[in-house]
This record gives sequence, structure tokens and C-alpha cells, in this order.
Amino acid sequence: FLKITCKRIFFLPSRKMLPSISVNSPMQGNGVLNSRDAARHTAGAKRYKYLRRLFRFRQMDFEFAAWQMLYLFTSPQRVYRNFHYRKQTKDQWARDDPAFLVLLSIWLCVSTIGFGFVLDMGFFETIKLLLWVVFIDCVGVGLLISTLMWFISNKYLVKRQSRDYDVEWGYAFDVHLNAFYPLLVILHFIQLFFINHVILTDTFIGYFVGNTLWLVAVGYYIYVTFLGYSALPFLKNTVILLYPFAPLILLYGLSLALGWNFTHTLCSFYKYRVK
Repeated sequence: FLKITCKRIFFLPSRKMLPSISVNSPMQGNGVLNSRDAARHTAGAKRYKYLRRLFRFRQMDFEFAAWQMLYLFTSPQRVYRNFHYRKQTKDQWARDDPAFLVLLSIWLCVSTIGFGFVLDMGFFETIKLLLWVVFIDCVGVGLLISTLMWFISNKYLVKRQSRDYDVEWGYAFDVHLNAFYPLLVILHFIQLFFINHVILTDTFIGYFVGNTLWLVAVGYYIYVTFLGYSALPFLKNTVILLYPFAPLILLYGLSLALGWNFTHTLCSFYKYRVK
């Protein structure tokens, strides 16, 4: 068996630091997975293992997932270094621990309830909004974006000499979750403190603050998505994932010139949903 030395990826508290360890490779001498290990590394097997762990909270590393959330704001490159570590030790790029998804779901629920409170919605209206945001905005749109990015990256971004490699769908979904978390915090949490007293005041300062928060949030989504795909060594031309910055900045400038308040539009849309 080959020995692979894995470097420390995160600077975490002492109990949660990733140690330098040696693991046995599942490869045979000819570099091919044996039949038992190959079965364990199929997409179906990985999906089954992930879904099974969703209901086993004691097996989830919530502290490590929380550190990842912090690093997505301070140094998102470190998060993707951990994906390299997982590829070396477990032969997959995607997360095998659903702790990050669980924490993100909690953030989404709490922030949406806060949004309902700020918009003066009733109990049942807030629950209805929560169901819309969780199952349509997060899950539905997330599955659509992940599938689209998975298809595009495998179809057009894989290097010619690396055709034996492909982007895992689970990894594409993880990249979306990583990019979605900062957007969620900015638009569904930080923005709440400014909505009633600043953003929705029908003044230039109002839509300037609101639209600037949208610019930062969507910009973060684009940048973290770019980092996710550029971290894969078998992809090429990933810089094109930064191109949406151009229309984003143009739209931001037009919105300020025309007095279009993005947050006001979002609030009106949320209220329309729960009627």
C-alpha cells in the first residue's frame, strides 16, 4: 500500500486541529481500486452514507463546520484546502459530514423568522415564508444551480489531458452551500438591522445602503464559487466564473441612478408569497 502524508489544513483549537496522519490508499499496486473499495466510492454509496449521517447528530463535527463558516468570511481559500485534504484521505472532494448543511439550515430558519418579525408578519405567514425560503429558495434553487454548474464544469472546463476526472455533483452542491452562506448572513441577518429605519425610507441613503449590501452579498457568492472550482486542479479557464461581476456592477450603478431599491422589491415579493 502507498502511504500518503496529509498536511494540516486549518488552524483550529487544539482539540480540533487537523493532525498530520498517514493513511492507507485504497489503490492496488497497479493504481486501480479493488472491487470492494470501488463499490464504496460510487456516487450512490457516497450519497447513501451522507443521507444516513443526516440523522446521526453525534457523528457530526459541528465545531469544525462552524469554523468553516467563519473562514468563509475571513479566508475562504482555507475552506477549499480542507477539500484537498478530504480528497487525499477519503478519495472524494465533496463533504461526507452533513454538519455544515445542518448549521446552514438552522441559520436559514432563524434569519427567516427574523425577517418575518421585521416585516410584521403573523405566525402562520412567517411559517409559510419559512417553507418557501427553505424548500424553494435554498433547496430548489440550490439543486438547479448545482446541477447547472456541474454540467458546465464537466462539459467545458475539464482539461483535455484530464478527461478521466470529473466534478462530483456533491462537490458542486457543496460549492453552492459555501457561497450561499455569506449571502444568507448579509441579506437575511445583517440587513435586518437596517431595513425599517434606513433601507425602506425611500431616500437615496436607503437604497444606497440596501443595494450595496446586495452588491457585497452577490459578489461574495460569485467569488466563493470561483474559488471552489479553481481549487480543482483538473479544471481550466475557471476565471470565466468571475465574469458575472461586470453585469453585477453595471446593474448596481443603474439601480442607484434609477432609484431601484432591491430590498424593497424583496420585501414586497415576500409579502406577496404569504398572502
